[in-house]
Amino acid sequence: MQRPPAKKSFALRANFAVLGLTRNWLRVFLIILTLYVTLPIAAPVFMRIGFTAPAHIIYTMYTPFCHQFGFRSFYLFGEQPVYPREYAQTGWQSYESYTANIPQLQFAPEDEFKLDWVLAHKIFLGNEQMGYKMALCERDNMIWGMMLVGGLIYAIPTVRRKLRPVPLLLYGFLGVVPIGIDGFSQLLSYPPFNFWEIRETTPTFRALTGGLFGLMTAWLAFPYLELAMRDTRRQVERKLAKRGLLAPSRYNPPPPSADNPME
Repeated sequence: MQRPPAKKSFALRANFAVLGLTRNWLRVFLIILTLYVTLPIAAPVFMRIGFTAPAHIIYTMYTPFCHQFGFRSFYLFGEQPVYPREYAQTGWQSYESYTANIPQLQFAPEDEFKLDWVLAHKIFLGNEQMGYKMALCERDNMIWGMMLVGGLIYAIPTVRRKLRPVPLLLYGFLGVVPIGIDGFSQLLSYPPFNFWEIRETTPTFRALTGGLFGLMTAWLAFPYLELAMRDTRRQVERKLAKRGLLAPSRYNPPPPSADNPME
């Protein structure tokens, strides 16, 4: 029997790979999200038990995706779960009071948010007293964590069948506006902007606005991804069925629609 040309064989494998992805995309996405959310939590656990090399690998992996400032992160195994700056005026003991005796974190006020300052507070992982920070900041932890929660809710069959994408107006009002106001009002209070007195948002607001953004993004994204994957799956199934490469029982073409009676 003559073998199909290599190019045709590759095209077939690619089509079957796409078909597999479109049928299992939600499972794949949830596995990826779970790993992305849990690895930052694993990093301080590894630091605590002495597995510092794996912990440093995780911190380094997440470096491009987050500022990782110690004063805007959750901590495990320390005296407090958070250490906000004095500017935040919370009930927690401040980050500055805990780090006052750490030489590499001491800078003049005018050096705040310059490169050396940024790097020093980024690479500070914590200590025995404070515990060890997660590899993502408070806001990012909540964004991705709530996206995962939203994905798990969407995976419930009845929800997946009935849920439609969130209206864009509601997405903007609940998802984008709160995190935008909270984040930019803080950013614009610091150098080089100095538009008003320094405002350091609290861990509570970071968690709340990040969580809202993550949940609303899941509500927007997952239904649209479902529609896109369903459409792609039908196209690939139709193509493979026409070539006799897909069993009829595995391909159930959608009924004709009013817009396209020949579908």
